[in-house]
Amino acid sequence: MNAIKNLISTVKSSSPILYGIVIIHLVMAIGCMIGLMIDDRTLLGINVWIKPLKFTISGAIYIFTFGYLITLYPFSKKKKNIINNINSFTLLLEISIIVYQAARGVQSHYNMSSAFDGLLFAAMGILIGINVVIMVFFIIETLRLRLKTPRPVQWAILMGWIIVVVGSWIGGQMISQVAHNVGVADGGAGLPVLNWSTIAGDLRVAHFFGLHSIQIIPLFAVMLSKKWNTSTRNQVIAVIIFGVVFASFIGFTFYQAKQGMPFIKL
Repeated sequence: MNAIKNLISTVKSSSPILYGIVIIHLVMAIGCMIGLMIDDRTLLGINVWIKPLKFTISGAIYIFTFGYLITLYPFSKKKKNIINNINSFTLLLEISIIVYQAARGVQSHYNMSSAFDGLLFAAMGILIGINVVIMVFFIIETLRLRLKTPRPVQWAILMGWIIVVVGSWIGGQMISQVAHNVGVADGGAGLPVLNWSTIAGDLRVAHFFGLHSIQIIPLFAVMLSKKWNTSTRNQVIAVIIFGVVFASFIGFTFYQAKQGMPFIKL
């Protein structure tokens, strides 16, 4: 609990604006939960508020993670503020579009049914593109700089950024085929809440795990450093092995989806 309080305190003091945008995402998530309870409209077979609920929570987690990780880099205060603001505001705009389209009862992604919807979808693509550029920037800086963290954790952060970019590329694959399912049209039977298809391939599986690698791999490194009393070299090797295995798992789920096979068949 103290560790969580320290994380929150660090992010809040480092960038009050970014922290405020995290809170906005959580407020939107609560609004989506209320929508689930009072609004029975459906889209592609699920309640219209499930998708924005997932995105608001995921967005809050990513922005908060980003806000903490940047404190580990030896950037100036001004540079950190500029990067934090670009990252958090672009994601806020993108997820606000998703919430807005849900309120209208229409698709946010792949929606070209009108000029207005097409413009919103294009805007989402531009906003995500900006964030991918930031991710690539952090790959370079993580290679170039010595972070204020143990070496195994720095390796974990590096692998996290690399795999996040791959996860974003998978998102681009969905955009190129104007759908996330492979083998059937979007919608239909899916896992509860996540709604990943249980009857066909679904690229959202690999996309999801790819995007959350920036939390999963560094967390593994932190826990490893606390639980395994061994040399730094051994810890780095263990982190790299874990990262490669995790990346391989993502590669398998991507291959599985492209073959039209569901992640979990029900």
